[in-house]
Amino acid sequence: MAELSHSDTRPTLRKKNKFSHFLKEWQLYILILLPVIYLIIFKYIPMIGNIIAFRRFVPGGSIFGEEWVGFYYFEMFLSDPTFYKVFTNTLILAFLLLVVTFPAPIIFALLLNEIKNHLFKRFVQTASYLPHFFSVVVVAGMAYELLALNGPVNSFIANLGIDKISFMQMPEWFRTIFVSVDLWQGLGWGAILYLAALTGINEELYEAARIDGANRWKQTIHITIPGILPTIVVLLILNIGNFLQIGFEKVLLLYNPLTYETADIIATYVYRVGLQSGSFSYGTAIGLFESIIGLILVIGANYVSRRITDNSLW
Repeated sequence: MAELSHSDTRPTLRKKNKFSHFLKEWQLYILILLPVIYLIIFKYIPMIGNIIAFRRFVPGGSIFGEEWVGFYYFEMFLSDPTFYKVFTNTLILAFLLLVVTFPAPIIFALLLNEIKNHLFKRFVQTASYLPHFFSVVVVAGMAYELLALNGPVNSFIANLGIDKISFMQMPEWFRTIFVSVDLWQGLGWGAILYLAALTGINEELYEAARIDGANRWKQTIHITIPGILPTIVVLLILNIGNFLQIGFEKVLLLYNPLTYETADIIATYVYRVGLQSGSFSYGTAIGLFESIIGLILVIGANYVSRRITDNSLW
């Protein structure tokens, strides 16, 4: 009987401990309250709207649709030639961004780590962070001004005796422009986490390596990169999970009907057919399809990473 009564008091003790912990750390719980409310209102509640991917939505009617149509809209976009074109454009652009803009901050952080002059290092860091805080509208406007037919780039080309190029009206130039703009805007900001990870590497490892005769290159290969590898893996998995979610605003501001051939992606296609054309159910179905692919990619990337490097998100 004594054992039974003792076991019965355990859940009560756990509840008391949790409550006392809450009272002790209430400031931290208050701090996390607003982010949680934000996620619930703007991330989780809107998920309910995905139901109209399976129901026919009529403007002015029920927000959950008027009629159950099953996978009609999914079959509709899978048989649409335009969808395959924008899907291909999305894959190509996402692959270019992953290949170019993911390793660039790592390389930049490694180079910054080698700078010994602290004043110059801070100047370079500040200058590289600034573009991240520019509005996408400002960045797109700068790109248009620089690459205009009478802009600085074309003026320089003309001085070399080469014909001016209509960069913003030529489909073959869009991917280069988009990746370059994205790299310029996100390079410094993307390096912050890697710089933070670099500060966590034990300096004694470098001292031991120097004693053994290792140069800076070998120290980077055998100490620095393995030291930040967990950070690299986690960010790579997150980037792969967002593989198809290319910056919608930036594409929308940089592209035009002349560059649809290479610039039109899933997000802009959904915007046109879903909002501009009023086909809300069709646009929701495409967006849901994109999200499912992203979920599969992040689970697959996490599994592969865990098997190969023993580093993963879960």
